[in-house]
Amino acid sequence: MKVTIVYDNTVYQRGLKSDWGFSCLVEVEKTPRILFDTGTSGSILLSNMQKLNINPASIDEVFISHPHFDHVGGLPDLLQVNKEVKVYVPISCPKPSGAKEVVSIEQPHQIHENVFSTGELDGIEQSMAIKTDRGIVVIVGCSHPRMAHILRAASQFGKVYGIIGGLHGFNEFDLFKDFGLICPTHCTQHKAEINSLYPESYIDGGVGKIILV
Repeated sequence: MKVTIVYDNTVYQRGLKSDWGFSCLVEVEKTPRILFDTGTSGSILLSNMQKLNINPASIDEVFISHPHFDHVGGLPDLLQVNKEVKVYVPISCPKPSGAKEVVSIEQPHQIHENVFSTGELDGIEQSMAIKTDRGIVVIVGCSHPRMAHILRAASQFGKVYGIIGGLHGFNEFDLFKDFGLICPTHCTQHKAEINSLYPESYIDGGVGKIILV
């Protein structure tokens, strides 16, 4: 599995632009290319993608975690340059126009052989669970649902190995004690505390960061 962060509050690779929001490209072997969320600004999203040599036309699917502006703001611009994508949204999210197909997800759902949705949790947000050789990697938008709910939902697909994405004010740090990968991004408030507790598992995010599992 390869995850490339294309939108985040911080920059990892010089020459890219940071902004409030989150998006990452998820590439799993023998699976369509999936863009997880789209950040706030379509122009920033597309500019970062260009500089990272990611052709918007190569995106097969878009997975929207929740309908807040900093996660769906770039979607209209993406759909202007690629109308062939299939978009997965949580059931409470308004269906975007301009996509080839829109799938509303309420319950846990298998999207591809090794890619799953937790289903919409706590009435607001879905997370992605990816099965890897090391276990399940969870990708989250903002973690508005309780982390225990997210991890419980993801664990039905296998033992959770790690997490990538925005964690907001999450502070139940013991939930991460067995993780081999922790990459807090975007809205995470307690990065320093998580890093101090789990330095061997912690990695910095930022636009341009590539994570291989």
